[in-house]
Amino acid sequence: MSAPLYIRVPHGGELPAVEGQQPFQAVVIAETPCSPGWQALVSQWLVRSGCLYMMAWGPECSSWDDSVDVANLEEFGYGEIPDDRFVMTTWHESEPVQEVFWFSKHSAHHPAMPLRSTVLLHISEQDKEREFLSLYAEA
Repeated sequence: MSAPLYIRVPHGGELPAVEGQQPFQAVVIAETPCSPGWQALVSQWLVRSGCLYMMAWGPECSSWDDSVDVANLEEFGYGEIPDDRFVMTTWHESEPVQEVFWFSKHSAHHPAMPLRSTVLLHISEQDKEREFLSLYAEA
């Protein structure tokens, strides 16, 4: 995989298109608390954009695991999810972000589809693109 795509979105911010990344894995770096409604919108965006493996990091990041699982179920009307559209999810609340990056690079594999790329979705008011891309490269 090539270098990850860094996307920073403040809470409530507009989500960009991620064309050419599909299927991808995403590391959601949730540094800003989110309302359940906006979190659901982001989770739906991840599923519809082609994310097949989502790893969440930050305070109370287990809610992202649940939210993406629900979005994946909703996408298929709570019915059978095809293997090649099933989104794997993990959360890493008590780990340093470097360990999540390592997990992303070395352990996050989808059982039915090869993942083309990585998206670092940073939910924050503050841009940390250089820092996170450097940490990811070192992982």
